[in-house]
Amino acid sequence: MGSLHAFFTFLGDGDHWVGPHGIPHRTYEHLRLSLTAIAISAAIAMPLAAWLGHIRRGGVVAQWMLNIGRAVPSLAILAIVFRVSLQWGFGLGFWPVVPALVALGIPPLFANTYAGVAGVDPTVIEAAKGMGFRPGQVLTKVEIPNALPLALAGLRVASLQVIATATLGAYVAFDALGSFINEGFRQQDPGKLLTGSVAVALLALAFDGGLGLAARRASPWRRIDRRVTTADDPIESV
Repeated sequence: MGSLHAFFTFLGDGDHWVGPHGIPHRTYEHLRLSLTAIAISAAIAMPLAAWLGHIRRGGVVAQWMLNIGRAVPSLAILAIVFRVSLQWGFGLGFWPVVPALVALGIPPLFANTYAGVAGVDPTVIEAAKGMGFRPGQVLTKVEIPNALPLALAGLRVASLQVIATATLGAYVAFDALGSFINEGFRQQDPGKLLTGSVAVALLALAFDGGLGLAARRASPWRRIDRRVTTADDPIESV
């Protein structure tokens, strides 16, 4: 009860909702960092994965190489990039955190996009070629649309991991939601600690829900299949 009371007391203090260290500003900074890392991860992983899935070559090797990144802790990457950033004059804050988050976001994006494109039914591809589609058109108009739900599932995983891990930015003086958690530990302030934790969780859940809705909208045929299956089910007599 004491922690919950401290949490609601912290939220009820108007001073914590204004200024550069307030909840809205730190949420914005956390979101800015996360979106930047997710966008860079997607720009690196998804086009390459889609092309390799299209030609059905090199995907297993590339995925194995990318999975090496999962074995390296994000905090270790952050420590390495932090030293390089200081040496090259980029300083503290935003940019030292980005490479660690990008390395975290690439594997699920690559794996799901590759699996989605490579897993398209060969008969569908042959039908498209029979209609005169060129290889580039097969990729963009057939394979990618069919792979989109699985690719968006990878984006959901990457987003959850990036948003949660972005709290590490507090260790290199990036002032965002992770700062509440770091300060809460150091100051023994459960209200501040819970505020940062709950805010990060809500942000991650909002992303997950939005991308889940986008995935459902990207595959309307699945909803049709479910309706048809339901309609075809025999009605049991009572």
